[in-house]
Amino acid sequence: MASMEEDFPRGGSGKTAPEAKTAKTRVEVDNLFEVREPAKKKKKESKTTENVKADKDKNEKKKKDGGALKLNTPTDVDILHLKNLKIGTAMLGCVKEISDFEIVVGLPSGLRGFLPISSICDSYNELLTKNLDSGNDLETVSSSELLVLGQLVRCVVSSLGTSKQGFACIKVSINPKEVNKDLSSSSLKAGMTLGACVESIEDHGYLIDIGVAGTKAFLPKDKENEAKSPKDLNVGRYMTVLVTEVKNGGRVVRVSVNPEKVSQACAGPQHGWTLSNLLPGLLVQARIKKVTLHGLIVTFLSSYTGVVDFMHIDPDKASKYSVGDEVKARVVYTEPSTRHVSLSLRSHLLPPEGDVLNAASIVQVGTVIDGCKMTAVHYHSGAIMELPDGNVAFVHKYQMKESSEEYNPNRLLAEPKHNLRITDYSPLEQIHIATLRKSIIKTTYFSHQDIKVGQLIECTVLSVEKYGVHVKISDHIKAMVPKVHLADVTLTNPEKKFKVDMRIQCRVLSVDVANRKIILTRKKSLIESPLPVLALYSDARVGLITHGVIVCIKDFGCIVRFYGDVKGLVPKTEMTTDSSANPQSLFYVGQVVKAKVLRCDVELEKLVLSFRAVTQADVEAVNSAKFDFEVGKKVEAVVLKKDLTGLHVSILPDEVPALLPMIQLSDHSTNWPLLWDGLQEGDLISNVVCLSKNKQGITLSKKPMLVAALSKDDVVKSFSELQVGMIMVGWVKDIMPYGVFVHFPHNLFGLAPSAAISDKFIPGTEGLFQVGQTVLAKVTNLDEEKHRFLVSLKESEVIFSKEEAQARLFQGQSERRAAYEMKTNRDALLEELSTVTLGDKLKLTVGDTTEDGSVNLTSDQFKNVTVQASAHHAEGVNATPGCKVTVVVLHVDLLASQIHVSLLPELTVKKKTLEKGSQHTATVQYVDKDFAVISLGDTGHLTVISSTSHLNEVFRFESEKLSVGSTLPVTVTKLKCKDLGERVLVTVTGKPGPTTRQRTTSESLTPKHSYNIGDVVTAKIRTIKPTHVLVDLKDGVSGSIHVSEIQESPEVGSFPTSSLRVGTEVKARVIGGREVHAHNFLPFSHPNFTFSLPELTLLPSKLDADAQSIKTLAKLQDYKPGDEIKCFVSKYREQKTCLELFVSPGILGKAELLAMISKPGDANRPQKLFKIGQCIKAKVVNVLTKNWKGLVLSLTGTHKLEVGAVIMGSVQKINPQRGLALKLPFGKFGFAFPTDLSDTYTENPLENYKEGQVVRCCVLEEKDKKIDLSLRLSRTNARKGLPVKDKEITSISELKEGQVIRGYVHNVGGKGVFVSLSRSITGRALFRHATSYFVDDNTKFEEYIPRNTLVTAKILHIDVESCCVGLSLLPEDTGAPDVLPESLGLRLRQKQTQKEEEYCKFLEKRKRKISESQQEEAREKKKPKEEKKSQAEDRDSGVDVYFREEETAKQKKKGKREAEEKGRLQVASTFSWDTKLNSLKPATAAENAFESSDDEQDSQSKPAKRSRQEMEQERKQAEQNLSRLEAEQMDPSARPESSGAFERLLLSSPDSSLLWLQYMAFHLQATQIEQARAVAERAIKTISFREEQEKLNVWVALLNLENMYGTEESLQKVFERAVQYCEPMPVYQQLADIYAKSNKMKEAESLYKNMVKRFKQEKAVWQSYGSFLLQQGQSDAANALLQRALQSLSNKDHVDLITKFARLEFQYGSKDRGKAMLDKVLSSYPKRTDLWSVFIDLMVKHGSQKEVRDLFDRVIHLSASVKKIKFFFKRYLDYEKQHGTPESIQAVKQKALEYVEAKGTEAS
Repeated sequence: MASMEEDFPRGGSGKTAPEAKTAKTRVEVDNLFEVREPAKKKKKESKTTENVKADKDKNEKKKKDGGALKLNTPTDVDILHLKNLKIGTAMLGCVKEISDFEIVVGLPSGLRGFLPISSICDSYNELLTKNLDSGNDLETVSSSELLVLGQLVRCVVSSLGTSKQGFACIKVSINPKEVNKDLSSSSLKAGMTLGACVESIEDHGYLIDIGVAGTKAFLPKDKENEAKSPKDLNVGRYMTVLVTEVKNGGRVVRVSVNPEKVSQACAGPQHGWTLSNLLPGLLVQARIKKVTLHGLIVTFLSSYTGVVDFMHIDPDKASKYSVGDEVKARVVYTEPSTRHVSLSLRSHLLPPEGDVLNAASIVQVGTVIDGCKMTAVHYHSGAIMELPDGNVAFVHKYQMKESSEEYNPNRLLAEPKHNLRITDYSPLEQIHIATLRKSIIKTTYFSHQDIKVGQLIECTVLSVEKYGVHVKISDHIKAMVPKVHLADVTLTNPEKKFKVDMRIQCRVLSVDVANRKIILTRKKSLIESPLPVLALYSDARVGLITHGVIVCIKDFGCIVRFYGDVKGLVPKTEMTTDSSANPQSLFYVGQVVKAKVLRCDVELEKLVLSFRAVTQADVEAVNSAKFDFEVGKKVEAVVLKKDLTGLHVSILPDEVPALLPMIQLSDHSTNWPLLWDGLQEGDLISNVVCLSKNKQGITLSKKPMLVAALSKDDVVKSFSELQVGMIMVGWVKDIMPYGVFVHFPHNLFGLAPSAAISDKFIPGTEGLFQVGQTVLAKVTNLDEEKHRFLVSLKESEVIFSKEEAQARLFQGQSERRAAYEMKTNRDALLEELSTVTLGDKLKLTVGDTTEDGSVNLTSDQFKNVTVQASAHHAEGVNATPGCKVTVVVLHVDLLASQIHVSLLPELTVKKKTLEKGSQHTATVQYVDKDFAVISLGDTGHLTVISSTSHLNEVFRFESEKLSVGSTLPVTVTKLKCKDLGERVLVTVTGKPGPTTRQRTTSESLTPKHSYNIGDVVTAKIRTIKPTHVLVDLKDGVSGSIHVSEIQESPEVGSFPTSSLRVGTEVKARVIGGREVHAHNFLPFSHPNFTFSLPELTLLPSKLDADAQSIKTLAKLQDYKPGDEIKCFVSKYREQKTCLELFVSPGILGKAELLAMISKPGDANRPQKLFKIGQCIKAKVVNVLTKNWKGLVLSLTGTHKLEVGAVIMGSVQKINPQRGLALKLPFGKFGFAFPTDLSDTYTENPLENYKEGQVVRCCVLEEKDKKIDLSLRLSRTNARKGLPVKDKEITSISELKEGQVIRGYVHNVGGKGVFVSLSRSITGRALFRHATSYFVDDNTKFEEYIPRNTLVTAKILHIDVESCCVGLSLLPEDTGAPDVLPESLGLRLRQKQTQKEEEYCKFLEKRKRKISESQQEEAREKKKPKEEKKSQAEDRDSGVDVYFREEETAKQKKKGKREAEEKGRLQVASTFSWDTKLNSLKPATAAENAFESSDDEQDSQSKPAKRSRQEMEQERKQAEQNLSRLEAEQMDPSARPESSGAFERLLLSSPDSSLLWLQYMAFHLQATQIEQARAVAERAIKTISFREEQEKLNVWVALLNLENMYGTEESLQKVFERAVQYCEPMPVYQQLADIYAKSNKMKEAESLYKNMVKRFKQEKAVWQSYGSFLLQQGQSDAANALLQRALQSLSNKDHVDLITKFARLEFQYGSKDRGKAMLDKVLSSYPKRTDLWSVFIDLMVKHGSQKEVRDLFDRVIHLSASVKKIKFFFKRYLDYEKQHGTPESIQAVKQKALEYVEAKGTEAS
């Protein structure tokens, strides 16, 4: 007490003079609290009035700025981006679309939100539920009666996700309880505007739901409201209301819906709005604080700051705003977490406008608009575009470029005009949303409006369902093909015909734009129908015939549906001529029929149709009336759409659809893509002829040569008009190895055999022609019988004059100019190319040089175009980057936006004057497939020639074609040719130079040579290939050396041909010949030997041998199975899955896939295992001499299947009964039984295998051509010595009684469960030994233990003779759970008591002893001594025998247990659940124990003779043991050491979870996992249901066990059961802790996420999750979690939760963040001394001394009770005594004294 008084003196104890006391106290108090009043007063007195006013303004500004920093201080202005949108953001929206179940809401910045009808209000949800339960029609409460189009709504973001199509999906809610959740009854003030819904309709008004708890709002039915509000307000109707009166502290309010008052109601400071409850849609008075390029920063409600982006400023007023202006603004959206507020100054959102806007777009969405101007660019937002009609559109920055391009707004701003597509309309900003992406602009189907009923359309299959097929037309448009429309007939299995990502053609049946639904048909009859499409009743006229589909058949007739919603009735009398016939037997639903319109009532939408009135003549009349088709008829057509097949056009004026294929656009193949790209939808195409007509439609052509040929009168129209020698124009239809098919008009087809294609020798037809290429063909042969004919394409037989070649050149250039003009006129980016032509000279800057030597050039004129000079055209020129050079244009490639130029000085010189007829040597400067650009010597002139001299010219080699640098002689024929763009026209007068190379010997017919077998020659190596070497001999003869004839004994893996070098000469010997083309080896005796390539050898053994031995080469018959040979890889044939090999020049070999791989993984890439020409070792399997002659080889070292051989097999079939059927090498097949698949049995042994899978297997045995296989790793990898859990059982002698073994259920029979223990041994478990439950229906076994179910069994008895094995599946025998689940509710079988069991054992042993003694007596013939002994034994009581036998059994058990415990892990009874199974020490003495038990059994089988004295001694010993055992059992502190001891303890304490857990630990110490599980299951059943905590302890232990030793599936099953039987939340928390402790962080986090969803009202869950996140270092995630928790928990829990999170931040996260959190809480609750104490404790532990002292100084100056302050002073003093100095201790005491004196009597 004395020290207490000294530290804290009571007030008034010491009296001093008033003056002295005042002076002393004043000085020290001022110093302590840093208050310098005298100095401040002196400073103020010396200031002038202006300075005082300036200081006042400065202080006010500082105060205001300080407050702003605490509220919100935006520094930049930007629009609302989707990536910045968060759940909880409150926004002002505008209703765009209303459907039955969802409303589309336009959000700020052009965003789109989706409002489910369940998020309107609670009263409407209740009404919907009531109507659904009662079965009423939903139309009575339609969503269109709750909202109107264009209505402004206040909404909040409820979820952010992605739709099924992968697009962003924003879900919003207008439920007042969610929008106004931050408002309370006390915060309601008159004059506020709120979003509300009608809750109920009363007599004198409406109860309004404003979402404020504890407040009732009422809307009276007065004259004002009736005149100004909607007439009939339904329950759920959304409105913006004005609070007119507040009563009873906000519990009752009166509201008004007067539109004028609501729109003009302005929010003011008197309403008490804060940044937490500020609502969108409020009208506020604002002052402009800052003007930026992208918008304004304003202040409103005296202290808040907001932004106004450029989209919310009227364009005509944007330049009129200045700092300090007062404006009215409407709050657009607020973000609570960042406190960001956005406002709008748009006039349509401000008074006097109402709350309904114009939601309709001025320009139709999807429209493509050309010639738009970019007026402004906002780099972080997008751009403003001005449309030609004066309207404005906004393009988001991500829509200003393609997804793969870089964002470069400056480049776009510099372009004068742009093309864009209108993608949406934002009603809130009253602005169109557009895109500049070319990929979207070019999209044919952008919106549902672009798709018309009846049109053909290409789509992609997305999924196949039972009811139909979902398809994708474009990225944003999906459609469905109903099941009945998948084909002309109903498909039973549509998934077999339609695959995902398959492209299919359909016809549009109906389009519902409002609901975005499109229905298509795949019925071939409708797709190929030439009849008109009936899509409107107004299109139906009497007599019209069209196709329809039967949708309904009745007795009075049937209903036929056409396109759209058009349906008609076919009366029964009009269905068939037989009136007595049953319509349902003649027709079926889904059938496509032709119907004729008999009557039509457009107003009533009724059609009467007829089937029988339709005749073939009517159909033909319809087709002929539509369009008079004639081959060769010239027409004009307009382009409808484009695809890769060509142009879909409409023939004018009949508007008949037709197809103009791409290959029919020109005679020049290089012009096809140019013309296709240049022609656009709506373009008119003239000079087109009709080519053919079929079911698919009409085909047109624009090939000039074909058009000219069809205009002649002598065109061939049928096969009968053909004559040999006729020359016709056609085009290549198909190219085959044996020839080329040519298509002619009138569907005539001719074949040009490979010999009639060219005058040159050609090895094949590949690459000579192009499909669609125009050719001239001469008829050479006619087959009148089969109507087939042959043609010739040889240039010598088909004359193509120079005039025709010149006309073709002019036509090709004309087409190119037309394509250039169309392309450059449409694309603003390519306008700069329109002024560049061939021969123009440009001044450019050299850029970088590519790897191939090409030089890139740049210029301000060509910003969007690549200018490049090839390496040839930059050779010898200074190409230093940055230097200026003069170039000449060679070619302009519009498709690639590229200009090819040349830097060569001879081309950039000034042009010289030319004379007509002058001859020059021209050089090719640029060439493509059809045209070449040439330069005329050194004259500087460039012109164009054809790349080919003849229409049918073909080239065998690239060297024959014109190439850059080639020269050719030309003669000038015209100086300025208009058709060539005023360039020179020349005629080629000779062949290109350098001269074409002469054909080599191998290319020409090989001359007859004079070499004979055995001749030794000198050869020069010309070409080296992997499998042979070509050499040159004398006299121009070529020879060949096979890879097997190069090295005598090549190394395995080497490549013999690689040892030779080109150009070297070698000594060789002729051993045979080889055909030039077929490459077949020819022996000396072959008649064509002298016309073949000589086959040579380099082997020394053959060079030194005599000629006669050379002639006797090895033959197939010389090889036998099993021979090991060396061969060489030829190639791998994927179709036959075999490897072809060379054994010698004349002998081939092949190895199948299974005989060439040694690993299963090699089957996926067999072609990469070996390289061509590689030397490998093989064994001969078989010699084939019939169809295919050669050797069957094996590369695995095995040539036949033997027992023990490890081979590869392929799964052919999976049989649940027999296992796997495997295909083996060498044409064999075998089976692998389920028990032979793995060394460790699994639940589903066959699920890991599939047909075609390649596996490694071992041959076990072969009987009757049946091969048994094993896939066990112990068999296939025997050398590794892998551990085996389930040993392979080969015979019944390996089994022992009492052995626990695993096997698979074979089947369930009438007498029990049969279990496969191996492929040859099957055991049986009687039903009473299969389960502990009483089962009256044995079919339950088949249901719960099907075939191949893995079970654990104990062997009860073995009968070797009959090979019968008796099993038990009971849990007490196996330690595994029962095979039948507990959930079946079956009753347990009655068991014998322990005494009864012991007595039965006793009787059994006694009988056994008697029988044994009798047998022994019979053998020894009963001696007299033995009679005495038997009499003595008869005098033994049964009890003595029982105890003697029990003692013997106990000694055996004890010995066995001691043997086991020597090698067992010694663990305390409190088992560590974190211990892994592999960390336990194995019981090494187990085998010895089993051996000793076997020995004991052997000794028991031969009982020794004992004397009476020995038996007496044993009886005494048994009594002593029994006494000792009873004493141990009476000791409660004794630790159980056996299962029996645990069982006895559990009888006395069945509800003790500790005892059960010790029992589980006892089993786990012996690694008996299954027994531990069984104990846990027993505990759950045994513990009383009232002991919830005890049960929970067992469940937690079981969860730990499954986590450590089980699988994820078993853990989840236990968890699900635990949640059902216990309180869910503790189970969730325990499992989360288990996951965290075992480092399963992903699983733990996933579980925590589920917990916060399911138990979001539980504070402990949020705290646990936060602790987990902070321990993982995820501070940001923990902070976000805290925000979510505060939204979910009630207000009373907020402080406690924040405090706990702050403590966690101090412990695991950031100390500064934890400090800030506590500061924030204490600023709101300064009198919570418990929080101050927590804060002090945390700072003492984690903070610095200065921070702790500052905190103490804050605490002792709180306005709290004296008692609490005294407590803090004491803690302050204790802290200083422990960590401070004497001076700091004295300072604290002084502060305490001053506090006491200041409080006076109150402190005392």
